[in-house]
Amino acid sequence: MNKIENFIQHNSPDGGFLQSEYWRKFQESYGRKTFSLEEKDENGDTIILANMIVHSLPVAGKYFYVPRGPIIQVQSSKFPPKANPPLADKIQSFCKNLASLARENSIGWIRVEPNSGEELSLIKKNLPENVKMKKSSVDVQPREILMVDITKSGEEILTGMKQKTRYNIRLSQKRGVSVKVVSNFQFPISKQYIGEFLRLMEITSRRDKIKAHPDDYYRKMFEVVPPEILKLYVAEYQGKIISANIVSFFGHTATYMHGASDNEHRDVMAPYLLQWQQILDAKKAGYAKYDLGGVKTEEIPNTKYQIPNTWSGITRFKTGFAPNVKLIKFPGCWDIILSSKKYFLYRFLQKIKQMGKLGIPGV
Repeated sequence: MNKIENFIQHNSPDGGFLQSEYWRKFQESYGRKTFSLEEKDENGDTIILANMIVHSLPVAGKYFYVPRGPIIQVQSSKFPPKANPPLADKIQSFCKNLASLARENSIGWIRVEPNSGEELSLIKKNLPENVKMKKSSVDVQPREILMVDITKSGEEILTGMKQKTRYNIRLSQKRGVSVKVVSNFQFPISKQYIGEFLRLMEITSRRDKIKAHPDDYYRKMFEVVPPEILKLYVAEYQGKIISANIVSFFGHTATYMHGASDNEHRDVMAPYLLQWQQILDAKKAGYAKYDLGGVKTEEIPNTKYQIPNTWSGITRFKTGFAPNVKLIKFPGCWDIILSSKKYFLYRFLQKIKQMGKLGIPGV
């Protein structure tokens, strides 16, 4: 493992997969240009890193997107952020180089997703002079995720679930649902399973009114990301695949990335058994955390959740696996504005789009 991968794996709350070279190579294979920028300490170790994806919009032009980043080693004993000025100097140098790289590539703004309020504050304070930062009107990755500690015993993990979730897992087993993991995508049988996932994704998108990626996006992901990093889990019932999930295994974390299910046989609760098998497999493989992915909640006293209408179903489903675990919350997307003219145009067109008067591709 190289120093950059080691740095990502130990500094990013979600395991750092979206800032890994695996994700960057996948994005390039999908036709998107990418850049990488890092800042090192005096020993040559990376302390700040950003892998960037170039997105292009009609009229408004190009922008950088930094998913779940930049990653900043704010916990380093050599550079405690409040006590030692070198970290501020490094971040200032990084931000200056980031802005220069963007301008060289005609980038209008840089969309970042800091992993904490502390990292957001460090970026804000060390931007080049006359460069402004503004909260984006959209968040690409979820603002809240549910991360489960899977170093505990399987029985302890089960005990920590809601009673209804445990019941549904056992019900699925009793009804005869079987789970299979497909991780070698070179054989025709694997392509068949990918086709089933795409079929289920189309059904899920229509049913839940969500926008899925194009089929080629998922196919390319499986082609490019190594099988030990990306796995497809499928649940079968009466000889038919009725649910499927994509899970990444990176660093110390297994992450539930995408899921889909059929409209038929929903009473056998296959998605519950899928998640449980994924947790067990991650635990067996030595992973410390299982990331159930995005939820949308408002925390209220006594570890209860007040769930808004949007995302209510998926949030109830996920929090059932760990109702008393504190959510990890992110500051969301923030835009570093390099061209006020381009950015103003983008925001103006975005408002028109939201009003339904003009259709332009989303971000």
